[in-house]
Amino acid sequence: MIARVAEIPAYSAETLLALALYALVTSITPGPNNLMLLSSGINYGFRRSIPHMLGISIGFGVMVLAVGLGLTRLFLAYPATYAALRIVGAGYLAWLAWRIATSGAPGSGAPSRRPMTFLAAAAFQWVNPKAWVMAVGAIANYAPVEATVGAVVIVAGVYVLVGGPSVAVWAAFGSTLRTWLADARRLRAFNLAMAALLLLSLCPLLTAELG
Repeated sequence: MIARVAEIPAYSAETLLALALYALVTSITPGPNNLMLLSSGINYGFRRSIPHMLGISIGFGVMVLAVGLGLTRLFLAYPATYAALRIVGAGYLAWLAWRIATSGAPGSGAPSRRPMTFLAAAAFQWVNPKAWVMAVGAIANYAPVEATVGAVVIVAGVYVLVGGPSVAVWAAFGSTLRTWLADARRLRAFNLAMAALLLLSLCPLLTAELG
């Protein structure tokens, strides 16, 4: 049993490439994390958004590990637990959307002018419906049946390595728009649009099944 737990499976180059592409596509496409990073890049700049990016990348890697080690069995055994988690996640996303919508201009000194911290971004993964769908999909498709700890670590590691740069693209893009959005009216309109998109991103995610 100990040998099995410590065993590192042999992944072929083709499997690792497929996993990396899966991680890239699911990490770089629009979703709550990326929409918030785009807004963060605009409102706070790339450098101040780095803790947010790291929290997403590392926090999601930890989630993949937990899912791979059997956490989803709890939700499958008790569906109400997962339903409650999605409700909490929806409420938290609604609060974040309001926070984005009411953000002031950079340098305004408003109390809300603080980027998300590393711990907050990492914790957010656990109430992010898209993150759960991604984590379960990664384990189901790329970890063998009765996966060893080594296999789960590889899947999580690939996601951290690929997902980190993927989400950083959104913060970098937002940072490049800071000059154009220096006008208070443009920034206000952008923040309102981002808040609306963040709320809309919940629609397909809240109806997704865990497995």
